[in-house]
Amino acid sequence: MKAARLLVLVIAVAAGGLAALLASGSDNTPPAAPAPVVQMDTVEVLVAKNDLGIGQKVGPDDLRWQIWPAATGGGAAFIRRNERGDALQQLSGAIVRSPLAAGEPVRDGKLIKGSGSGYMAAILPSGMRAVSTEISPETGAGGFILPNDHVDVLLTRRDREAERSTGIDVHVSETILNDIRVLAIDQTVEEKNGQRVVVGRTATLELKPGQTETLALARQMGSLSLALRSILDSGPSKTEQTDDKDTKSRNRLNVVRFGVSTSTTPK
Repeated sequence: MKAARLLVLVIAVAAGGLAALLASGSDNTPPAAPAPVVQMDTVEVLVAKNDLGIGQKVGPDDLRWQIWPAATGGGAAFIRRNERGDALQQLSGAIVRSPLAAGEPVRDGKLIKGSGSGYMAAILPSGMRAVSTEISPETGAGGFILPNDHVDVLLTRRDREAERSTGIDVHVSETILNDIRVLAIDQTVEEKNGQRVVVGRTATLELKPGQTETLALARQMGSLSLALRSILDSGPSKTEQTDDKDTKSRNRLNVVRFGVSTSTTPK
């Protein structure tokens, strides 16, 4: 019995030693190498450091460089530091043409160098004119027209020819200009501090040269009103693109000089 017990004890010790040896051997196995981390290509682009509104002059603390994924770096649209390292100095003093939110990449089209001109001349697109006309809450959609809204301009006037034939006062109203962008209401060129209503006496409109003549003539013929357009209707509609003749006929003005009636259309 003693010999059997001794044999069992020897076998148990040998098994334990073998298990310990196997365990120590597995611990020496080197761990698997981690998967390589993919390095993303980045580039530094110029972004707005603060919110910038229309007409604001850009200062040296309003812009900064920010790391941006190269794949979404905007191509030529964004200003890259490796291509234009002196952009901060170049754009200092520029005027904001379109609003920029903090952190938004800067594009050349949103800033313009004023060269000493006023902000209105700087933000006005090439070939366009800024013309002001008097309005009131009654003729300006109750004061709900804001800068960058689009409006139609209506003329209300007396029809002298109809009055001579009927002997009574006759007034007519017609749309003389379609889809006109409002640049400013009085001195307000952008919505500020949550402001939703601007009640002013003067609206500054963005017009083509021919349209400025039409507006100046219409002011002498009667009273003008602004009709606010839906934001979904802003821009050339399909009807206006495909039926230019009909548009001109709607915008035609009859002008009487020395008893002779002629007509004109905005260009």
